[in-house]
Amino acid sequence: MNHRHRAYLDWASAAPVHRRAGRALARALHSFGNPSSPHTEGRAAREALEAARTAIARLAGVKQRAVVFTSGATEANALAIQGRVKRCQQDGIAYDAMHILYLPTMHSSALKTIEELVNLGVRAEALRLKDGGIDLDAFKTQLTPQTILVCADAVCGETGTRFDTLRLRRVIDAAEAPKALLHVDASQLPLIEPIEHTRLGADFLTLDAQKVGGVRGIGALIVPHQNGIRAIMQGGGQEGGLRPGTEAVALAAAFAAALLECDRTHAAFSARATRARAELQAALIRSYPDLILNEGKRQAPHILNISLPGLDTDYAVALLDTEGIAVSTRSACETDSMEGSPVVFALTGDRARAEATLRISWGPQTPRRELRRFAKAFARTTAFLSAH
Repeated sequence: MNHRHRAYLDWASAAPVHRRAGRALARALHSFGNPSSPHTEGRAAREALEAARTAIARLAGVKQRAVVFTSGATEANALAIQGRVKRCQQDGIAYDAMHILYLPTMHSSALKTIEELVNLGVRAEALRLKDGGIDLDAFKTQLTPQTILVCADAVCGETGTRFDTLRLRRVIDAAEAPKALLHVDASQLPLIEPIEHTRLGADFLTLDAQKVGGVRGIGALIVPHQNGIRAIMQGGGQEGGLRPGTEAVALAAAFAAALLECDRTHAAFSARATRARAELQAALIRSYPDLILNEGKRQAPHILNISLPGLDTDYAVALLDTEGIAVSTRSACETDSMEGSPVVFALTGDRARAEATLRISWGPQTPRRELRRFAKAFARTTAFLSAH
């Protein structure tokens, strides 16, 4: 690795651990007892765990028991989707009588989970997109009395598109779809907006520590109404019986600290990021006028996704890395794909754009000079690739 100062511009994959989260982790490591044990050490661990749960519950606008800790967003998404299907199955509904709607821009953890359920006979279809957002008129026709779940991401982790999930909620409430619940993956949201479940319209809300400055290895599913879901693993009765396994107390404490820091800074960061994005976008277009923006009707200000048709953006990422700059082409979970970005293809229908993407993402601790440094390196990199 190049040991000179690096510019880290891949926050959408994983955010650096915030110092407050690190301090919370260090303090909580002293609570080494099993939080399910009745002795003094166990009670101390339980107290630390519940303090973290309470903090997150307040931010999400739910009761404490609605916060179910998981190993991350992947597990939280699986619990929401598979757990909803399992509950419906226990209610006597056959797989082929269940219908799921989903945004095709969602993380692969949600899409692959739905794909497995389709193999079992569950019917699923993608929500239609229009003008960089959800086609609500089409959504009204896609909802049926057999729809048990609607899945959407609040912010697309690849393009930064901000989807209006509250509008989905209103359509669901007005429709004859009595079984339909709304699952929102809000993993990318806390850096720029509050996470109250009511402002997102969510029945299930996914959060992930590594996207917000916590320590990797923990996430949460917010479940305000737990009668709509069932556990998908068996074991102990932890997390209200929805997620067995001894809880990671120190990770939970760091997660809560990171989310509290996001809540304190999201408004100021969003304003700064909006200005920085405009400046960066203009600089990139000046150096490479053929650049194409991949964005939606509404946009998270700290994620910029572009296409450079005809250029090898995987090679561009490698060249930028040698200059001490970390960016990506797409979601880290899709880097083995040989077909480019499935998300950009879903949004644009353009294969050439999907195969030549570059994603730049940053956070509250990113100095503006690092974005300017990237813009200069981008100019050199695109000039080199164009000449070869």
